[in-house]
Amino acid sequence: MTSIIKIEVIYDGNSYFLQTTKHAYANLIVLLLNELTDEYFDDCKGMGKCGTCLIEILEGNDDLKGQDRNEETTLSKMNINQPNIKLACQLLVDESLKGIKIRII
Repeated sequence: MTSIIKIEVIYDGNSYFLQTTKHAYANLIVLLLNELTDEYFDDCKGMGKCGTCLIEILEGNDDLKGQDRNEETTLSKMNINQPNIKLACQLLVDESLKGIKIRII
């Protein structure tokens, strides 16, 4: 049985609740672009290089905090060193996103 992944997203001051399943989308940015907004904030096409898909993890899985190498490089160029700031394009849509609350920056 496929498990439902529920995510709360704060975007433009409003709260949205999205539901999906594991691997229904390649990554979090694709989910956000398909289900929430058509605003273009994926300049590097998911390569983790541009920083246009910044999110802040407000609640949820502490294992998501911290950055991988792509994120670390990109965020350091932007002078961002907070562990709860991530690139949405670098987060796979899987159980690790269950119940998280994020804010699109």
